[in-house]
Amino acid sequence: MSRAKHRAPSLSLDTAQEAVAVAAIKDFLEERFELQLGSFEAQEVLELFTREVAPLFYNKAISDVQAHLADRFLSIESDLWALEKS
Repeated sequence: MSRAKHRAPSLSLDTAQEAVAVAAIKDFLEERFELQLGSFEAQEVLELFTREVAPLFYNKAISDVQAHLADRFLSIESDLWALEKS
């Protein structure tokens, strides 16, 4: 299989988190598909998800937080209007 040059992952895990993720990938593929991957191959799968999928979840989380904060700020603004003296 040829190796195409891929952009570097924009998100990263620390060493312990990466080891847990690699083990989870290996375990999942073994249990679900009876596919045994070595650590190197599981690391490649993790890098793919880190590069291609993780940013989608990250951006969705940011969007969700923005919506939540917008609602909270509206509520705070309403509370401040209620406190205003006439």
